[in-house]
Amino acid sequence: MSLLNSLLVGVFDILLLPLRSLPPMIGLVVVSAVCSVGMLLGYKATSNQSAIEAVKRQIAAGLFEIRLYNDDIVAILRAQGAIFTNNLKYLGLNMVPMVFMMVPFVLVIAQLQFHYGFEGLEANEPVLLQVTLTEGSVAVIGLDLPDGVRLDAPQVTMPALPGAAWRIVPEAAGSYELGIQVDGQTLTKTLVVADTVTRRSPYRLAPGFLNQLLYPAEPPLPSDSAAIDITLHYPERELGVLGFGLHWLIWFFILTIVLAFAMKGWFGVTI
Repeated sequence: MSLLNSLLVGVFDILLLPLRSLPPMIGLVVVSAVCSVGMLLGYKATSNQSAIEAVKRQIAAGLFEIRLYNDDIVAILRAQGAIFTNNLKYLGLNMVPMVFMMVPFVLVIAQLQFHYGFEGLEANEPVLLQVTLTEGSVAVIGLDLPDGVRLDAPQVTMPALPGAAWRIVPEAAGSYELGIQVDGQTLTKTLVVADTVTRRSPYRLAPGFLNQLLYPAEPPLPSDSAAIDITLHYPERELGVLGFGLHWLIWFFILTIVLAFAMKGWFGVTI
């Protein structure tokens, strides 16, 4: 999984580079359009298009029958039963492409989250850095800051939840690598100070399939480390249109679905 994440991180950094300076909403429209095309092509390749067309005709025929025989209760019930049955067939026909597309969509969304899910930090804006240790750990923790990043408040320990926290301040825009000392072992954490759309990694977590699937922006922590979580508290981003703000993922789903339906005729896809 780590190898796949490393590959995908590099690919998405390159693919999203032309959109970096655009407003996040504009870039997300472009990304959604590309994903809509991929979804349509994948749906067409993995679905039984002729069967879907046939069952949709049968559903339409049932609806027409209800209107045509609206004074015949037996005919109406028979048509409603046929519509219900054909709707189940339609859902079944859509399960196969949904299963095929689920995995790539999860991987895409996991990558996009770290480009569009968090606001950028500004120079001289304080941010909280936190490290969590395994339960019962008494490891000695320290912090090494690179040039351009200063400590704004002393280390705070957390007895109830083993670990420590610091408030740090980046003094200029750029990319930095923070060093966290845990019992003499140096763990690194990226810090990005920029106002453009770029990859920001709030979390670096312990190894595990789910952690690597959902948080692929940085490699997992070493398996022999007492640290299980290093978090840099970037502010979450909310994208707004005409003053109406929503989480980027909601906009992504809305745009992808709307654009897919708008373009399905161009690709000869029956949904």
